[in-house]
Amino acid sequence: MDTEWLVVGLGNPGSTYDLTRHNVGFDAIDWLAKEWSIPVNKGKFEGLYGQGIVDDHKVILLKPQTFMNLSGRSIQALAQFYKIPLERVVVLCDDITQAPGKLRIRPSGSAGGHNGLKDIIARYGSDAFPRVRIGVGQKPHPEYNLADWVLGRMDGADRTAFEKRLPDIEQAVRLIMKGQLAQAQNKFNG
Repeated sequence: MDTEWLVVGLGNPGSTYDLTRHNVGFDAIDWLAKEWSIPVNKGKFEGLYGQGIVDDHKVILLKPQTFMNLSGRSIQALAQFYKIPLERVVVLCDDITQAPGKLRIRPSGSAGGHNGLKDIIARYGSDAFPRVRIGVGQKPHPEYNLADWVLGRMDGADRTAFEKRLPDIEQAVRLIMKGQLAQAQNKFNG
């Protein structure tokens, strides 16, 4: 059995935030939980999590319940408890710089203005963790409030574009856990 992996979806807790752009990370975890038969229903480490086996890897799925800006607190607590190094923490999050449904898989990198990623990087003092950034589209015009945009519901064609990519996100995470991040990038980026 391979070392454990932690796959985290970023989002905000509570039904108010269901189906919002900022919660596509949670939505992706829900999809993985269903596909991999891993119930995400244990409450601890300021998050909801579940454990299972995927391709001979021990995997923990996590939805931090700290709100986006403190996501790193939940991740760090769980990862320390299970002794999971940062490079085995795969983060799924929204990306306003990508069109809806576009994916950007990276082995590391800056937060790019994303507060959830910013908090993880600040807590660890490192950006060396793989992430799958999920496009939710840009604000309709420059004056539009960014918080209103990311906390707005993603529906219609945008929602469909995202949902069509869920199987690709699942395959990308499997490749990352197999040590094939570059192949995941080649196959699914853009």
